[in-house]
Amino acid sequence: MKPFALLTAVLALPLAAAAQTLPPPPADAEIQKMVGEISSQRLKDDIYKMVSFGTRHTLSDTKDKKRGIGAARRWVEDEFRRYAKASGGRLQVVQDTFTVKPDGRRVDVKTVMANVMATLPGTDPADNRVFIVSGHLDSRVTDVMNRTADAPGANDDGSGVAIVMELARVMSTRRFPCTIVFVAVQGEEQSLIGSGYLARKAKQLNWNVVGMLNNDIVGNSTGHDPEIKDAGRVRVFSEGVPAGETPEQAQLRRQLSSENDSPSRQLARYAKQAGEQYVAGHKVELEYRPDRFLRGGDHTPFNQQGYAAVRFSEMNEDFTHQHQDLRTENGRQYGDLPEFVDYEYLRKNTGVNLATLAGLALAPAAPQNVGVLTAVLTNRTQLKWEAPATGRQPAGYVVLMRETSSPVWQQRFPAQGLTADLPHSKDNYIFGVAAVDAQGHESLPVIPKPVR
Repeated sequence: MKPFALLTAVLALPLAAAAQTLPPPPADAEIQKMVGEISSQRLKDDIYKMVSFGTRHTLSDTKDKKRGIGAARRWVEDEFRRYAKASGGRLQVVQDTFTVKPDGRRVDVKTVMANVMATLPGTDPADNRVFIVSGHLDSRVTDVMNRTADAPGANDDGSGVAIVMELARVMSTRRFPCTIVFVAVQGEEQSLIGSGYLARKAKQLNWNVVGMLNNDIVGNSTGHDPEIKDAGRVRVFSEGVPAGETPEQAQLRRQLSSENDSPSRQLARYAKQAGEQYVAGHKVELEYRPDRFLRGGDHTPFNQQGYAAVRFSEMNEDFTHQHQDLRTENGRQYGDLPEFVDYEYLRKNTGVNLATLAGLALAPAAPQNVGVLTAVLTNRTQLKWEAPATGRQPAGYVVLMRETSSPVWQQRFPAQGLTADLPHSKDNYIFGVAAVDAQGHESLPVIPKPVR
């Protein structure tokens, strides 16, 4: 990797020289190496093992050693513990249990559930940031209350759990300044129960969750009705208006028309840049809605608690292999079986997750109190900010800029100190400020608020 000396040299130039922009962040050889360690065969083996439990329905058997959600949870825990041993004991593994009472809808008996979690603590005691990556372990067939029928759940959501497990295996052998939580949640099909529990817990314990990546239905590269083959793209969904927006924040959003610049949208843009940089030829498509049409996923409770959270999902779904009883009709096989998963496609989507997580975890925390000065009418844009509140201090900062109609950042400028003066009008552009370390890892950008 090129050292940050190049950026430091550029910092010595006047920022007002509009032609002086930075290239995208330099590629990190270690991140590229981690992406290269992802194994499509391991992903396949993990999915076939999950399918072997017959059903992983949330209300299925928890005592049987070979069938049901209990056996599946214990297996994921055992795998996490194997990774923990390889990490030198740094990866901390637990089944985080909780009890759910009947709700009159999708839980008809008192049920003990568990999220299987593997936590990789950060190496910097002063850095309290937390990143979470999830998939849901439970599965279902056509009747969401059918807890006895075979429900393979290979793609929905064995694929997401396989991503989480492979990320834990590869990343736990490395060190990051902040904490990463790898979690297989339970109860998604019964109304996002496990992720809701975890999001509330994070809020109650005051976790500084900077980003949450949810992987759900990410392994099939062929859609049905119509049939579309597309192994070169993955969707990332992100909310525009934050679910927990206050009246004051809503007023400012309406004034600035900043619906496209929520923290979750910044996380999605980051995933696009990182994923496309480290997974050659794979496109990350930004979907500007919280989830698929009128639907939700395990990132939703995190959005509701005020956290930046996004969902990854395959480009074109095949609904004959989701929420279906196993059967054959008119020559078509129904059911979520492992032979319908594209494991090379799944490997690429795992790489997108890894590049996003690793880049963010290695970067400094984002700057604080980013503001755009508005006291004087001018065609320039003056920005100011404060250093991050947690972790090590950055080596510098980058100001990102894009036209108001652009979905992605278009230009990048180095910034000296804690201010920037750009010869570009805030009327015509949107700006963000990110912190950068000596190796070029960037934080999520922060959109400035008006200040006088």
